[in-house]
Amino acid sequence: MKDDRSPLNPFTGKKHYDKVNDDEFLNESYNVYYSEVKKYQLLDDTAVGKQLFGVANQLINTVNDYLTKIGRRDYVDGYYDWEVHLVHSNIENACCYPGGKIIVYSQILKRIEKEEEIAFILSHEISHALLDHSRTTQSVHKRKNNISTLAWMGSFIMDMLGLGGAGNMTRAAVNIANVGSQYFLTQPWGRDHELEADKLGMIIAHLAGYDITLVPAFWQKFSSANSNEFDFFSTHPSDGKRIHIMEETLNEVLSTTDYYSKPLLPETPKG
Repeated sequence: MKDDRSPLNPFTGKKHYDKVNDDEFLNESYNVYYSEVKKYQLLDDTAVGKQLFGVANQLINTVNDYLTKIGRRDYVDGYYDWEVHLVHSNIENACCYPGGKIIVYSQILKRIEKEEEIAFILSHEISHALLDHSRTTQSVHKRKNNISTLAWMGSFIMDMLGLGGAGNMTRAAVNIANVGSQYFLTQPWGRDHELEADKLGMIIAHLAGYDITLVPAFWQKFSSANSNEFDFFSTHPSDGKRIHIMEETLNEVLSTTDYYSKPLLPETPKG
């Protein structure tokens, strides 16, 4: 049972918020992943597809070696079923579904010049999966929806008891709470997730032997075509904030000699 996996994340040293059944969650994620892959022409056997697979394989092996050294292979064995596909598409994106299912849309490669840049993009996406960001987000939504449902039910009970005014006030409060949770809970967590994936991704790429000194400049170039300078109404942090975290991470990595005595990401980066 995948749901029996230890809840203690080896990369943060913490138990992440979890209100979902992993077996059901991963089965749904895999179904969505394969449905998405089937929409496109596969480019796995092309030169760039093989290069992509080689980079992903090196990163995954690095993760497995790291977990072996700290005695936490239990976190991935029997849970992550790694797979990577390059598909022909004008979508400029890459993502790693829960359980290690990676899809890279070919358009993004037109903005990439070096293998080190591919390594950072992939390690960033792999980090989202390793940090269980999708599971955490799903748990938050599930909890929020349960609370909202209970509140709505309570409001109608008030109506039936002749407290219509109180019921209307409760429903209005629920609607406000739903909007508030989007901007003050769900979206900020999404922004934190991006910063966490940036930092852990850089560390994993470094441990895999890639030169990460180019990452801040790469992101500056990569993001220039679609600048995101105001992060409040976005699930992604501002580019300036991300670059600041990348530069901080780079300095930390270059001065770190021991990666195995404590978690790699004990705290969420703050821009």
